[in-house]
Amino acid sequence: KISAKAAAELDRSGAQGGSDAAAAADARRLDEMRGTYMPAAGEAAAWDQTEELLVVDEPDDDGVPRGWFSRNVGGLMANVAGTQTLRRDQVDPVMEELKKKLLEKNVALEVAEAITASVADGLVGKSVERFRGAASMIRDALAEAVGRVLTPKRSTDVLREVLACKAKNQGPYSIVFVGINGVGKSTSLSKVAYYLKEHGVDVMITACDTFRSGAVEQLRSHARCLDVELFEKGYLKDPADVARASLAHARTQKRDCVLIDTAGRMQNNDKLMRELAKLVTVNSPDLVLFVGEALVGNDGIDQLNMFNKSLSQFCPDGRQIDGLVLTKFDTIDDKVGATLSMTYKTGQPIMFIGVGQKYTHLKKLSVNAVVNSLFM
Repeated sequence: KISAKAAAELDRSGAQGGSDAAAAADARRLDEMRGTYMPAAGEAAAWDQTEELLVVDEPDDDGVPRGWFSRNVGGLMANVAGTQTLRRDQVDPVMEELKKKLLEKNVALEVAEAITASVADGLVGKSVERFRGAASMIRDALAEAVGRVLTPKRSTDVLREVLACKAKNQGPYSIVFVGINGVGKSTSLSKVAYYLKEHGVDVMITACDTFRSGAVEQLRSHARCLDVELFEKGYLKDPADVARASLAHARTQKRDCVLIDTAGRMQNNDKLMRELAKLVTVNSPDLVLFVGEALVGNDGIDQLNMFNKSLSQFCPDGRQIDGLVLTKFDTIDDKVGATLSMTYKTGQPIMFIGVGQKYTHLKKLSVNAVVNSLFM
């Protein structure tokens, strides 16, 4: 016979047993999250990987150029012998081939025409030695033209802006993530949090999706995995008030940067767009980033323009989106051209692209990678 006290200690069906089971389940979920999102030991982050401009390639063993660019542009420029100045009649046929290729890659016509006109203007009258020199010159001019399209308004170096704010003791730097439902806002936000933290930034996450069931819990799991603070007030709260309280808290805690998650919403939902406009107006974030799927291609242009128009309509100061985060960029293949068109037509630079599931699968959009994708 055992005492009542001993029997209670052996009983795992009560509060203590339930608490232990919950703790074990919580630990398992955290391990699963780490396995899914944390990089493997020694794994290089996508943002540390560089890509060279490779469109001008060496010929194969039979002397035939391997890539489209060298086969087509090189062939057209083969009549450039010795040292001479490029003429319009030499450059225009090459630009026509480049335009055709851009259109094949889902670049909008007006964008393809703008890029090739820019390249042509930069080439005519230039001195060049032999056709390979001309091909390299065209390649470099293409990279410059694409670079201008991808950075139409402002710098895309978010890290530099955050660190500059920190150096001036003007923090916290605040970033609001917006977009429609189901595009990966919370995961993208968490990737940016990891990226900033890896570069010495003290990050805090704020949960302002106070309506979708499970939204706060999802962010809490990411925050634990990232080992950063999560500021949340639960559900059915005014997101603008939650964001304001989080920024005040971040100032007292000397945080460098606050990443604010918001509920997904369609751009034609006036109620939710007014709510978002209130959050932006009340808190004046340093950056408003629109998260969208790269997979939608040219459809994303209309989606983004409507979202931007709706936001600016309800913000008293006409505030608009400052930049884009494109998810699933590693799966778009020929739709990279549509991404170029999106930036050109909306005037919004691409700040980050997601290239996989892990926190390290985030990078800035490389001009070289875009040019290689279009013309290799």
